[in-house]
Order: sequence, then structure tokens, then C-alpha cells
Amino acid sequence: MAFTRKEKEAMVEEYKGWIENSKAFFVLSYQNMNMMAVDEARKQLRDVNGEIHVVKNRLFRLVMDDLGLDYEQEFWEENNMVGFAFSDAPSVAKVISDISKTNVFDIRLGYMDQNKLRPDQVKALADLPTLPVMRGIVLGTIMASATKLVRTLAEPARSVAAVVKAYSEEGQAAKSAA
Repeated sequence: MAFTRKEKEAMVEEYKGWIENSKAFFVLSYQNMNMMAVDEARKQLRDVNGEIHVVKNRLFRLVMDDLGLDYEQEFWEENNMVGFAFSDAPSVAKVISDISKTNVFDIRLGYMDQNKLRPDQVKALADLPTLPVMRGIVLGTIMASATKLVRTLAEPARSVAAVVKAYSEEGQAAKSAA
């Protein structure tokens, strides 16, 4: 399908916007793609605030050139899709890694903070905990420290209270015995 120059310029601007608004993006090649596989991938990515799009290789290369991103020329000779992580890169990388386990998609490379990632690095990123899990870990660490501090501060008062209680019980036991 032929696109007019105006349509191509609009596509380039759209690609540029996707890259600028994303924390990371991942390039996948596809073979034997069907709409069910694409719809399922899009649904999974939407759940983690990501998107996946089929791109025109030549136009996407123009955007990468403008942004100064490193790539190999022959890399863009296959059919490619690009997944964008708009908030949590490890979550999107996990979905990308999961869908690449099928015989439809293969991870080609990724970019995070304008650094190129090899497929094994994308899979390593996918193994990182997601943002909500990391927040939970940090909150748990902070809460554990605060709880320990409160216990440490309260211990002398608790010890004094235990001593006072023991003396009062000892005094009542002596009165009862007499």
C-alpha cells in the first residue's frame, strides 16, 4: 500500500511521539502472525501501560537516526513490531518475553534510556520485579526499620513496667499469705 508524503510525515511524528513518551521500547520480528496473537499481545501490554505497533521499517529508521539511536542497517530488513513501555519497563519486558516464547514473535533488541539492549538483556530486564513489587519491597524495608525503632524505644518503659508489676504482685502475695 502506497502512502503519500503527508501520511508518511504523520507516521514519523507518531513514531517519534511514541519513543519520546516511553521509558523503553522493544523491537520484535514476527513470522506466521495472526490477528489473535496480535490482539492477545496488545491486551497484555495494555494491562501494563504498554503498546505494540507494526511499523514501517524505513520510517522508523528515520526516527532512530534523528534521535541518534544505534542500529545495524540489515537489522531492519525483516517484518518488525515495536512494543513501547510508557511507565514500567520491566512489566512490558516481561510481557514481551512471554509472547516471544511462541513461534510467532522473536525479540530482536530493545532500547532503554537511549541504550541498546540485546535480546538476553531484555529477558534479564523481564526478570526484574515489577514496579508495584519494588514499591512493596521498599515500603516493607522502611516499615521494618520503623517498627524496630519503636520497639527499641518502648523496651525500657516495658522493662520498668514489668519490674513494677512484679513488685506489686510480690507485695499482694505477701499480704495474702499474712
